[in-house]
Amino acid sequence: MNLTMSESSAPARQAPPIPTEAGPRAGEAAAEVIQISEAAAREIQKQRIKRGTPEAVIRIGVRGGGCTGFSYVFEWDDAEPRKTDKVFAAHGVRIFVDPKSFVYLRGTELDFVTTMMGHGFKFNNPNAKGACGCGESVQF
Repeated sequence: MNLTMSESSAPARQAPPIPTEAGPRAGEAAAEVIQISEAAAREIQKQRIKRGTPEAVIRIGVRGGGCTGFSYVFEWDDAEPRKTDKVFAAHGVRIFVDPKSFVYLRGTELDFVTTMMGHGFKFNNPNAKGACGCGESVQF
């Protein structure tokens, strides 16, 4: 499976909240959660079935590296969340985020986009200050 990720190069702006099964709880601001778009959830469900692991989740995060300082992590996880993980659910899928990555991903929307240039998962991250030309790394 070839998953591509891209970073929005537009000025940081907050996407409107998307109604979800596990959206912000009472007293919890949208900036304290990670949103999962319907398109991203559909693609995750499609890929889970294709790989034969209908209960698998996606683990997202941030690691040091890449030409602008950080790169996104996007990988399958077949285990239960770690004690310190943040778990977000919407549209029938869950994602896990480790606490260190959550500092950089707070308020992000995980989306799946199709353009003339191709298709892939996109991190709409209001914390990003910039991205490299290849779209594989991000600056905070």
